Amino acid sequence: MFKWGFRTRILTSFLLLITFALALLGGYLLWFFYQQNLASQTAHLVTNAKITEQLLEEYMNGPREKASIDEKIKELSTKLKLRITIIDISGTVLADSWENPAAMENHLQREEVQTALTAEYGTAIRYSATIGQNMLYAAIPIKRGSELIGIVRTANTLAPVEADFANIRSTLLAAILSSALLTIFLSARLARKYTAPIEEITAAAKQIADGDLERRVHIRTGDELELLAHTINQLTSNLDDKINETSAEAKKLSLILQHMDNAVILLDRYSRVTTANKKAREIFDITDAMIGKHSIEVIGNSLLNQTVYATISSNQTKSIDLKTNIHGSKRVFQVFLAPITVSEQSVVGVLSVFHDITTLQEIHERQIDFVANASHELATPLTSIKGFAETLLDGALESPDLSVKFVSIIHTEAERMHRLINALLQLAKLDSQEYRQQVQLEPTAIEPILQTVAQELAPQAQRKNLSIILEPAATPASALASYDWLKQVVVNLVENAIKYTPNSGTIFLQFWQDDTHVFVSVRDTGIGIPAKDLPLIFDRFYRVDRARTRTAGGSGLGLAVVKFIIEMLGGKINVESQLNCGTTFTFKLPLAK
Repeated sequence: MFKWGFRTRILTSFLLLITFALALLGGYLLWFFYQQNLASQTAHLVTNAKITEQLLEEYMNGPREKASIDEKIKELSTKLKLRITIIDISGTVLADSWENPAAMENHLQREEVQTALTAEYGTAIRYSATIGQNMLYAAIPIKRGSELIGIVRTANTLAPVEADFANIRSTLLAAILSSALLTIFLSARLARKYTAPIEEITAAAKQIADGDLERRVHIRTGDELELLAHTINQLTSNLDDKINETSAEAKKLSLILQHMDNAVILLDRYSRVTTANKKAREIFDITDAMIGKHSIEVIGNSLLNQTVYATISSNQTKSIDLKTNIHGSKRVFQVFLAPITVSEQSVVGVLSVFHDITTLQEIHERQIDFVANASHELATPLTSIKGFAETLLDGALESPDLSVKFVSIIHTEAERMHRLINALLQLAKLDSQEYRQQVQLEPTAIEPILQTVAQELAPQAQRKNLSIILEPAATPASALASYDWLKQVVVNLVENAIKYTPNSGTIFLQFWQDDTHVFVSVRDTGIGIPAKDLPLIFDRFYRVDRARTRTAGGSGLGLAVVKFIIEMLGGKINVESQLNCGTTFTFKLPLAK
């Protein structure tokens, strides 16, 4: 459908308005000129009719005079260049300058005659078939005193009037056409002048709407259009500033979102994933192809889906502990879900933040196990001590042999409790961040520590006929460590080897260094550790075989203390073992320079 532009509408409006005004004025002028000419002609005819009436008054007195009227009016007609007709009161034509009166019909019913009979004069315009032109007739009454005795009618062709009318009409039409052409030219110029700023504003507004916020409108009209252009420029500038601010905030939020340690996932109101940050993509293996899929497909847990709908329906924040399996590993997340709203009652999606509490959960479970194991480990010797003490009180003191035996057992259990409590105190001390910060690290020679431990634990080893061999090193080595805590590590490892090495076995102590670290190895020819238990042996109270360990006197805390100390000193420890072939513990510490 054709649409008229603003300039075209203005131009057309101007043209129609001015053309209509010119046409109205031209029509009025034509009508005015015609009426003026007609009135002039009518007055001329009436005047000549009155003159004729006065000249013919004497000829209307008798038959002889009436007979000579025809000749008289022909003479007057020639002089006046008018048609003259004399009619009696009955309508009979007495004389006519153009026609034979005897051949003319009765004129009583003619319009001008009827009017003249009752008024000062009468006029009429009729077409004459004889000459093929319009004729103007004027008739006046002929009176003798107050008596009406006849009618004088004068007539003339309207050809001159019509000719003048045609000339005026042609002139006016030419003037109107010229004015219309001039109007078109001037209207086009004016329309261009007044619409050019509007067109520029419109074009600029369209470019701004298409995203060109650098576009500005530059017009100088000194009116409301200039004010409008200034307002648009100011609005665009403000919009550009707001968009830049919003974009900066969005980038800032995006950076924060992408570098958060927590996984963040945005879901729509149908629980479909719309956005996921870097951490979420890493944890849940979310690819671009998975964006838009349902949360059950992405996360693999229906509890999240249920909570999403609960968050949307209640428009309130929710939190859940979500357990899931990722790459065969059990993970626990504390998930916070918050509704995303565009108004008070309109929820468009849900923001979910995943906090990985797997480690915290494991620590919590280990703490529970630790308390349970500590209680159990302490309860066992206490029960023995209490039982044997009651037996002694019940009369066993009277038997020297039983007394010695029971007191010996009580002493053994008390020693066991003492070792357990010492280990617990060591762990508590190592758990203290304040204490760990107070530990002073200094260059510590490795070989003297190994020699001292070998000598101190030799009696224990000899009871099982075990040999402790310190293998010589190529060069002396010193670690950046604490002497007491490093000695405790070696003591625990050697005691552990003594406990789990059968009679007549051997324990090897060895150390060496590279450019950055010192390495210490404790290797035995003991019973070894099953492969499934290797990742767990440094856990508190963990024992490969609880019954056998308790028989060996172990508490399950020695290796936990070892790992704590090594990590506190900035080192690492690992273990290699094979059933019935022995175990090797190797730790490394920073080299003292």
